[in-house]
Amino acid sequence: MGYKNIRVEKRGKVGLITLDRPKALNALNSELIAELGSALDTYDADEKIGCVVITGSEKAFAAGADIKEMQPHTFSTAYQTDLITPFDRVSQNRKPIIAAVAGYALGGGCELAMLCDFIIAADTAKFGQPEITLGVIPGAGGTQRLTRFVGKSKAMDMVLTGRMMDAEEAERSGLVSRIVPANDLLEEALKAAEKIADFSLPVVMMAKESVDRSYETTLSEGVRFERRVFQAMFALEDQKEGMSAFTEKRSPQFNNK
Repeated sequence: MGYKNIRVEKRGKVGLITLDRPKALNALNSELIAELGSALDTYDADEKIGCVVITGSEKAFAAGADIKEMQPHTFSTAYQTDLITPFDRVSQNRKPIIAAVAGYALGGGCELAMLCDFIIAADTAKFGQPEITLGVIPGAGGTQRLTRFVGKSKAMDMVLTGRMMDAEEAERSGLVSRIVPANDLLEEALKAAEKIADFSLPVVMMAKESVDRSYETTLSEGVRFERRVFQAMFALEDQKEGMSAFTEKRSPQFNNK
């Protein structure tokens, strides 16, 4: 399938998606989000892909939603078309997704990054939820995910003032997993994705599901879920291979079974 707003390619076992609306600083219009969802569906169904990286340009991961497209909406049209909801497709992907963020990740761009499983940030990255300056609030999970990642006080600060945080503050606050030099961003993100993709795919998917469950349930229920998934893994060939390789002091050869 040909895309107008993104570029897609395979790097071995890794699917790479590059947001590609440079004149609009990768503003997230409905067409781009639909294309992103389609590309993720394709990678999710591809048994040869074990991890996905989403990135933008050096100047902007994504500077926000496309305001010119959004402005004409009324409540009726926003509600009936379920405005913003297509963003959720990112979080529904069963394979891990890494956001490689350089430059601006603002509004919907920050929310898109948070929809991924973790964020690797360039030292040039800037994050923010400036929707308050437009007379609205975040609508793609910003008030919810940002609060879970950085805590209530800092989330309130960012959502109510619309200020940006730089990469160092984002790492200190728990929004990003690590910071790398801007010139090394894609290389480091792909390296992390390749490492993940070399592990057993069903185990990776179960690990992702288990961590995600911690945000959706109580501690006791989350631990119970983790325990059952852990026990179920002893039915996998890859568990037998992994533990055998460890005791035999060799590298495991996982077959995703």
